[in-house]
Amino acid sequence: MGTMTNREMRTFPLEFRVDAETKKIVGHAAVFNKIDGPEWFRERIAPGAFADSLKSDDVRALFNHDPNYVLGRNKADTLFIEEDEVGLRMEIDPPDTQFARDLLTSIARGDISQASFAFTTIDASWDDVDGQEVRTLKKVRLYDVSPVTYPFYEATDVSLRKAQWEKEKEKQEATGKPVRTTQVRRLRLAMRQNA
Repeated sequence: MGTMTNREMRTFPLEFRVDAETKKIVGHAAVFNKIDGPEWFRERIAPGAFADSLKSDDVRALFNHDPNYVLGRNKADTLFIEEDEVGLRMEIDPPDTQFARDLLTSIARGDISQASFAFTTIDASWDDVDGQEVRTLKKVRLYDVSPVTYPFYEATDVSLRKAQWEKEKEKQEATGKPVRTTQVRRLRLAMRQNA
C-alpha cells in the first residue's frame, strides 16, 4: 500500500453534491489539465493518470482522508470512480450510519464543498509553461477520494513536498543533470515554510 511519507493529497474547490433521489455523493475529486497549486509549486494532472490504478487498486472513499470514516469502497461496489472528460469522477453510496447522515446534511447545506484525493506518484514530468516549472502527473496510484472540510492543499503539500524535493535534487545530482535554480529556490522556500 505504500508508506505514508510517499503519499500525497490534493484538494480541489470542486462542486460535488448529494443526489436527492439516491442519496449518493457525486462530483469530481480531480480535474485534468488544470495547472494548480501554491505559487512555489505548480502541478497538473494528465488524462489517463488514474487509469491503471482504477483497474487494479482497492480504493476507498473517506471523509477527510480519515480511515475511521469509510464512506465507500470500489471493491464493495459502494464507490464508483472513473476518468471522464473533466477528471476523476466519483459516485459514493454512503452507509446508513450517523456520521454519513451528518455528512450528507453538511454537503446539502454547502458546509462541505471540496473534494480531495490521496495518491503516490508513479510517473511525472517537468515542463516550462509560460516561464514556470510545472509538474505533470502522468501515472499515479490512487488510495482514496474524500469529501473534505478544509483545503489542506498548501499545508499538506509543503510537509510532503520537502522530502519529494530533496529526492528530486539528489536524483538530478546523481545523474549529472543540472539542478534548476527555480527548483532550488522552491526547495529552500518549502523547507522554510515547513520549519
